[in-house]
Amino acid sequence: MGQTLNADELVAQAQRDTGLTAFDSDSFREGLGILVGDLNREGAADHFVERNRRDIVSALGKRLKTTDYLARRPELLQRPVPRPVFVFGIPRTGTTLLSNLLAADPARRSPLTWEIDDPVPPPTSGTLTSDPRALQRLEQERQMLAAHPEMGRYYRNSAIYPNECMFFMIDDFKGLLWEGRGKLRNYRDWLFQVDMSSTYRYHKRFLQLLQADAPGVWNLKMPSHGLWLTTLVKTYPDARLIWTHRDPLTATGSFCSLMTLSNRGASDHDNSAWIAENYPWQAVEHANRIMDHRAKLGHERIIDVHYADLIRNPIPTMQALYAALGDPFTAEAERGMRSWLAENPQDKFGRHEYKLAQFGLTVEGLRKRFERYLSAYPVEPEG
Repeated sequence: MGQTLNADELVAQAQRDTGLTAFDSDSFREGLGILVGDLNREGAADHFVERNRRDIVSALGKRLKTTDYLARRPELLQRPVPRPVFVFGIPRTGTTLLSNLLAADPARRSPLTWEIDDPVPPPTSGTLTSDPRALQRLEQERQMLAAHPEMGRYYRNSAIYPNECMFFMIDDFKGLLWEGRGKLRNYRDWLFQVDMSSTYRYHKRFLQLLQADAPGVWNLKMPSHGLWLTTLVKTYPDARLIWTHRDPLTATGSFCSLMTLSNRGASDHDNSAWIAENYPWQAVEHANRIMDHRAKLGHERIIDVHYADLIRNPIPTMQALYAALGDPFTAEAERGMRSWLAENPQDKFGRHEYKLAQFGLTVEGLRKRFERYLSAYPVEPEG
């Protein structure tokens, strides 16, 4: 133990690794500095420090490559990103399920896990699922699930499934993925009040890169988009917004469980007290901020989808969503969704089990904290 991180050295390492020096802007530097300071205060074991070093350098390298590619094809920055669909909500409320069903419609374009991680050069429409980089990732995924099948309980993902915008927004070093790596209070507090304008500008640039030779109407998902909706719509004025709803007590327990795994993967400290304090607060903050944004944007600007409806009656629920979006619900869309549902039954990899008491939480206490949300939305309780 004893290794620390240095922001300037991390930037220099990314530049050496890529052979590139130019960033599109320095908007990432404040967040990087605060994150590194908190990680150093956390004082995790050296192998965790090395993991963080690799991931930070990777994000910086991806931004360098994105900047370089767009500089070589500047016309891409003139191409619009029309009427993108954004899915958000309290974490663990079915955003992944809904995004995967939308992605099953061949008329939609989703950022896939492999291309988010390795965007240069961007794929063509014909190679989205057959690019050698995608096939390599699929084999790695197969081996991982064979060795650790329990991993599928917590987060359904695949190299060729859509993934969260978080995994490229972190290139601006403003993102909850970084925050979930330990007790990083300074970074958390900064992130929840910072102006996200630069991050959404980078978000759009990244999509303009990915759509270079594989265009389409974007299907985008990240629970925490809900924290910054008024900033989001400044970048995407014609964005279509979908809020997923689920029993917030169940969602909060699942959120705490997931973040326990995240913390264990990044730190050797016992952060159980921080998890019990931080993540229920974040879940409530998601609900309250979305309601605040909705009041500013107009109630009808956001479409509501309930997890209970999606589980019980997925196809009728999707038909109703398409009507609200103003999009045709085609035979191809329905066929793709039915196929995805057949291949991905609920609890395919086993149940994600947890209890509120593990985190010092009670039904009564959480219900009180979510009183504003529960009084406004008829969310079906889950026990």
